[in-house]
Amino acid sequence: MKEKISELANIYRVFEEDTRDVVAVKACERGCSFCCEAAGTIDITTLEGMALREVMEKMPKSRQKLLTQAFRSEIRKREAGKTTPCPFLMKNKACMIYEDRPFACRRIYSLHICTKENPPSVSRQVMERADRTIKELQKLDDTGYSGNLSYIIYMLSVPAFMTTYMAGDFKPEEIMEFGKAHKIMINRMAT
Repeated sequence: MKEKISELANIYRVFEEDTRDVVAVKACERGCSFCCEAAGTIDITTLEGMALREVMEKMPKSRQKLLTQAFRSEIRKREAGKTTPCPFLMKNKACMIYEDRPFACRRIYSLHICTKENPPSVSRQVMERADRTIKELQKLDDTGYSGNLSYIIYMLSVPAFMTTYMAGDFKPEEIMEFGKAHKIMINRMAT
C-alpha cells in the first residue's frame, strides 16, 4: 500500500509540473472556496481514500470525530439531493488537508473569480491532462473504486470491504447495491 500511495503522490507531482505554466494565471487564492462549496461532488479513488485516512489518523481524536460526523452529514444531504461543502473545508474557508488533497481538488482552478452565475473557467489543456491523470489513478487503483469522497471514506470504514481491498482482491459484488445507489464506479472497468 505504501508503494501505491507513493506512486499516487508522483502522479500528482507530474500533473502539477505539466500544468504549472497554465495554472500560474489562476484567480484562486487562499480562502477561495467556491469549488469546495459548490462543485457538486469531490470524487476520489479508493487509494486516495486510504491516503486521506492516513492523514486523518494523525489528527487529534476530536477532529477525527468531527470529520466522521461531517462525512455522515454529507451522505445524508447528498441522498436528499443537496449539494454540500467538502467536509475538509474549515470555517475560515481554508482546507485542512490542502497539502494532501485529492486529485479532484488539485485539478480545479479558475481563470477568474467565481460566482454562481460565473462558474470556474479552466483551460482545455489542463482538463485534457486531468482526464489522462484520472485514468492513471484508476489504473493504479484497479482493484478499487471511484466516487464521492464521503462514500469512499465510508466504504473504507466497513471491515469486510477493507479486508478485501487490503488483500488486493476484487469483489465488486460486495458493494453492488451501495455502488449503484451512490454512483460508485469500478476502476478496473473505467480504465
